[in-house]
Amino acid sequence: MNPETHFKGWAKPGIIPPGLNSGVQIEPHETLDAISGHFRLFQLRDGHRFSTDDILTAWYGTTWCPSERAVLDLGSGIGTVGMICAWCLPGAKFVTVEAQTESVALAKKSTRYNGIEDRYEIRAGDFRENGILRADEKFDLITGSPPYFPPDAGVKSEHPQKLACRFELRGTIADYCETAAKHLAPGGFFACVFPHEPAQLARVEAAAKNSNLVIVRKRPVVFREGDPPLVALFGLMRADDLPEWFRGQTWTEPDLIIRARDGKIHPEYSAVKLSIGFPP
Repeated sequence: MNPETHFKGWAKPGIIPPGLNSGVQIEPHETLDAISGHFRLFQLRDGHRFSTDDILTAWYGTTWCPSERAVLDLGSGIGTVGMICAWCLPGAKFVTVEAQTESVALAKKSTRYNGIEDRYEIRAGDFRENGILRADEKFDLITGSPPYFPPDAGVKSEHPQKLACRFELRGTIADYCETAAKHLAPGGFFACVFPHEPAQLARVEAAAKNSNLVIVRKRPVVFREGDPPLVALFGLMRADDLPEWFRGQTWTEPDLIIRARDGKIHPEYSAVKLSIGFPP
């Protein structure tokens, strides 16, 4: 395999994975899409596709975690967040947990393609179930891109994979926070994304408080300059790992703007993408 070294003038960074030489094949109902550097991701043509939210969660976690030897990705889906983090953190060991068998199968193919099977464990199951994660398993970085809506909210997709990624069929933000609090190593960091609308923001704050977590930093995300932020990135730590005087505060960072008023990608978001191996 002779991988392309450049894409529209951008030099692809990072290692060259085994790719299709690993034995995986692209089925007619699948696509194989570029993510970080030379890494790629298997997706269903008509199923759940990775989003800006996933990209930002991986960036936020790998940017602000002070030390990453062991990483856990909750509700990992097709593996977008985990794969990006694995590209950024070549020395870290990963555990990912996903309940949908179709998504697990795709993630396993991506793992082989990207050549990270020796450090990237995919567990099939609901992370809330006993036995999926051992009580003694601790992680320096935990990531999560939880579904945003209760099952009775809005119009549901007909595709079951999309449905579970958008609606809270297997856990809420409270479940993500509770699990993260149990499995964070001392000084560990939990990065997640969730809507910024006041009622949803209140859910994140309540979930953190009930799990004895502190939202140490928050970054609202604006998808078009001039619009209100639709989602925010959250960085949480265990209250017991922080000085008592620090536990009642959250640093709200300036809005991260995805597209400028003229529709072009904002310069900061271009820099964000470059930092995780995406073309600007």
